[in-house]
Amino acid sequence: MTSLTAALTGALDCFHNEQADAKLVYGPQRQAVLSLKKAEHAFETITSWPNYQASDLHLLESMAKEANIAQIYYKDESTRFGLKSFKALGGAYAVTRFLQEHLSLLNGKEPSMSDLLSGHYKEQLKDVVVSCATDGNHGRSVAWGAQMFGCQCIIYIHRDVSVGRQSAMEAYAAKVIRITGNYDESVRQAAVDAKKYDRAIISDTSYEGYTKVPANVALGYTVMLSETVTQLNGQIPTHVFIQAGVGGLAAAVCGYFWDLWGDKRPRFVVVEPEAANCLQESAKAGELQVVEGDLDTLMAGLACGEVSHIAWEILGKGADDFITLSEDAVAPCMRALEQHTPSIEAGESAVAGLAACIVGAQNAKWRLALGLDEQSKVLVLGTEGATDPELYQELVFGA
Repeated sequence: MTSLTAALTGALDCFHNEQADAKLVYGPQRQAVLSLKKAEHAFETITSWPNYQASDLHLLESMAKEANIAQIYYKDESTRFGLKSFKALGGAYAVTRFLQEHLSLLNGKEPSMSDLLSGHYKEQLKDVVVSCATDGNHGRSVAWGAQMFGCQCIIYIHRDVSVGRQSAMEAYAAKVIRITGNYDESVRQAAVDAKKYDRAIISDTSYEGYTKVPANVALGYTVMLSETVTQLNGQIPTHVFIQAGVGGLAAAVCGYFWDLWGDKRPRFVVVEPEAANCLQESAKAGELQVVEGDLDTLMAGLACGEVSHIAWEILGKGADDFITLSEDAVAPCMRALEQHTPSIEAGESAVAGLAACIVGAQNAKWRLALGLDEQSKVLVLGTEGATDPELYQELVFGA
């Protein structure tokens, strides 16, 4: 652990959000986006899918001791539905809701999950096409959901998505189209082609006029939060460090805990790569900002330059701090988790929250700024396993 903390020294840029208010009530406007009540339906649906199993919550006691805080809880999504990512929950759930609504319009009633899973509507769904843009994990979930329920799937990826991630989506019968631009350009291309060819966009990012599906994606994520609350057994963390791309997951976590715990909710810290910090820049400006350029980061799942609008509805006043993390923090953290007992498989986008927590706790200035002390109990979400096996081997084992 000593080598890990040494490697991570000096890896943060912190911004405290003066708009955040711990006493602010999680009111109707935010509940319209995400609420405990809406999350109940997602939980009932997803726990009925074949091979559902709650993911583990690990105690990283040695890391917490080294960081001089009370505890680090690590929610491990590396085994979720065999897709190795929390994204398995969101994209596939949004596909489910879209198909249920589509069939309701055709037949006058909404099909049950058992009917959908049985293949009863296979003939009506075989020509339906769902589509999205992705860095990899969301697209894999959408493709898996489409295959599970019998519709077609077309996925757009940008120039920097690895061949391994592309192959993983193709394994679920998705047609994958690679563009030459960045992630945000792939989002725009997917939307243009969907309108032209009458496809349904199942995106995890929202924009003006497109909010319903991304809200369903975020609701899918709340399943792991419900599990976490049960696993915490009455404990309420003092802090949550959560990595962010467009902000969908971060908003789901923030909104769920805010609605559940009210003014007892944890301090909420959003972590982004230095080259793709659209949420931090938006917080600094007090309004949505776009980060241009290549968005080049090892944390591929976080390489996003535009904030999801509905995510900002929650994070604008719900997130207490916005942090950027340097690239050299990633591999040491992955290796430390692999060497943990039990060994934990963590992909490059999974460790940002954990790395930021450890760095923040080790630096006297940031420790004070983030309110970390010997009583702090920190929750981090390990959002993926080795979703790119070759890159994982290279970063963890140097192979």
